[in-house]
Amino acid sequence: MVNLFTTDIRNVKIPDRFPSPFSSEPHPLCVVAAEELKVLISNHAEWQEELEGGKMFGVLVVEVDGIIGYMAAFSGNIAGSNFYPGFVPPVYDLLNPKGFFKIEEQEITDINRSVSEIESGKEFADAVSEYEKIKKEAAAVILQSKEALQRRKKERDAVRKNGCSTEVEVELIKESQFDKAEHKRLEKRLQEAVSEKKVIVDKYANYISDLKEQRKKLSAALQMKIFNQFKMLNICGVAVGLPAIFASTPQRVAPAGAGECAGPKLLQYAFANGMKPLCMAEFWWGNSPKTEIRHHGSFYPACKGKCEPIMAHMLQGLKVDDYHRNHHKLNGERLEIVFEDEWLVVVNKPAGMLSVPGREASDSVLQRLQELYPDATGPLLVHRLDMETSGLLVAAKTAEVHRNLQAQFARRTVNKRYIAILDGVVEQEGGVVQLPLSPDYMNRPMQMFDEENGKDAVTLWEVLERRESTTLVAFTPVTGRTHQLRVHAAHYQGIGCPIQGDELYGRKSDRLYLHAEKIEFFHPMLRKRVEVE
Repeated sequence: MVNLFTTDIRNVKIPDRFPSPFSSEPHPLCVVAAEELKVLISNHAEWQEELEGGKMFGVLVVEVDGIIGYMAAFSGNIAGSNFYPGFVPPVYDLLNPKGFFKIEEQEITDINRSVSEIESGKEFADAVSEYEKIKKEAAAVILQSKEALQRRKKERDAVRKNGCSTEVEVELIKESQFDKAEHKRLEKRLQEAVSEKKVIVDKYANYISDLKEQRKKLSAALQMKIFNQFKMLNICGVAVGLPAIFASTPQRVAPAGAGECAGPKLLQYAFANGMKPLCMAEFWWGNSPKTEIRHHGSFYPACKGKCEPIMAHMLQGLKVDDYHRNHHKLNGERLEIVFEDEWLVVVNKPAGMLSVPGREASDSVLQRLQELYPDATGPLLVHRLDMETSGLLVAAKTAEVHRNLQAQFARRTVNKRYIAILDGVVEQEGGVVQLPLSPDYMNRPMQMFDEENGKDAVTLWEVLERRESTTLVAFTPVTGRTHQLRVHAAHYQGIGCPIQGDELYGRKSDRLYLHAEKIEFFHPMLRKRVEVE
């Protein structure tokens, strides 16, 4: 299963420690292995149509008896199979026709078919139609009866107003009582008729509900049974099942597809066969999916939601490089004050500095402002920038000014302008990007395009200058979602060109080339608009 390098790697340094799988910057050995694997993938003509939809592949460079080679894997399966020459096998073969998965999956499939047949069947449709029809007709008749009651009441009230004898009053009372009783009898008859039709509809609905509940229980039991088949190894030979691995995570339950990604497959095979892992990397092949941002041929870190808990166990016993995303070293940079008066201050945040203290670092704009203005009565920072983004941040010295400025941000009356260098040459002159965004819970802190549940995100943009391999652009965000400009730049339905140095949505560089260069707001104390650039 180990592929020997056809490329000369004698001048490539072997890593002393296993590089973190959560770095998007692959080791040179992995780059060579990936290039050789791409040739193999291209030679599988029967795969290409399926792979256009996108697939993650992985390589693991290993040492066996002093010989260095690499193994390959793909996430999930290809063309309905888990087994191909040159690729490691799955941790557990879900596609085995004699295995419990295919047998129990068929039972769930049969339930799905039954539900579909009932929901789309003529009998159920006719029952619903009859119920809706009689319910509508009954409501119309009851309304007419109520209107008749009101009309006859008005007639009696008119007789009383003109004066009437005791005998006539008695008759009017009897008539009123009769009308009400007749209306109640009518309501009861109609409600009984509607209920008869509803019983028929409910019979179908309850049966469908029972089937769906049965399907839910079978699916949950099957999923747990599957997870128990995935006994993940580490270099010490310790095998732990997915339920135990994920029990201590925030989600507590393994997500669907856990253990089927390329990375865990590769490590499992290496540990099961006594191989020494040297480095590993994963790359995308094909078109980008609609929600996430993936570029053909680009390397990506292991996914957080599925793979991070698994990797935490599998990498035990290996010397692994710690990985912390940090594009730009601060080297003691001072916090530049661009504008200040007695009520507020605008600073130029350097790239690499947090807006507020984080779990792993306390140095931040907020902390420095608190040191500079110990007597400030407000919460200071009015808004935030990503750690990797540089540029203008507004802080308020009083609580009143802070509330006013935050309200302006909420009403979207604050105008902001960013400049960025895009990693490629963009042909369009500009435009509007409208892609709703939501958190990608499987790959925190990334955001993704989410047409159904995402929050509105709108960005105006224009090209300022084209260079040999980059494009300078200006962004005017209408909304202020997390990573909005980064996703809108990189997504193929947006500009389709990531910001240079965007390790999450593009390629790593010395820093993220995104800068908040201008901000305009209404000064709550001076009662005029202020523009800082």
